[in-house]
Amino acid sequence: MPRFAIAVSSFALLFGLAFQSSPQKEEKKTMNVKRITPVLLVKEIEPVVPFWVERLGFTKTVEVPDGSKIGFVAFQKGTTEVMYQTYASVEKDAPPPMASEAGKGPTYLYIEVDNFDAVLAAMKNVKIVMPVRTAFYGMKEFGVQEPGGHFITFAHPVAPPQH
Repeated sequence: MPRFAIAVSSFALLFGLAFQSSPQKEEKKTMNVKRITPVLLVKEIEPVVPFWVERLGFTKTVEVPDGSKIGFVAFQKGTTEVMYQTYASVEKDAPPPMASEAGKGPTYLYIEVDNFDAVLAAMKNVKIVMPVRTAFYGMKEFGVQEPGGHFITFAHPVAPPQH
């Protein structure tokens, strides 16, 4: 290697070390999340369709068959979306780590609503797992277990209880 190249390399090395020793602010890039959509896994999808469509007024926007059954479905209401996929479909579709963990338990959803009484009325004959209460954090809420086995808490902001 020519002397000039060695000198330049040595200078760059020293120059770089000098900059490394001084504190530098690292600029963090921001990321905007556009939407988060839960995908709930169930043995079969057919029983959950009336829950979301008839009781809660969602529209079925996507339906993917899996043989004679539904393997995947998406429901939407306004900007809110929820998806369901069967365990059998996940086993066919997902890589081994995801597929093997798929059936490990129910999901818990917390949904804030604008008309608490209307949602409560729509849950007639649905398994109520948490009676209506007002929580210390100022939310009136109740919980159900939907036909697929998942737990959903519906909530509406109210004044916190006085102690």
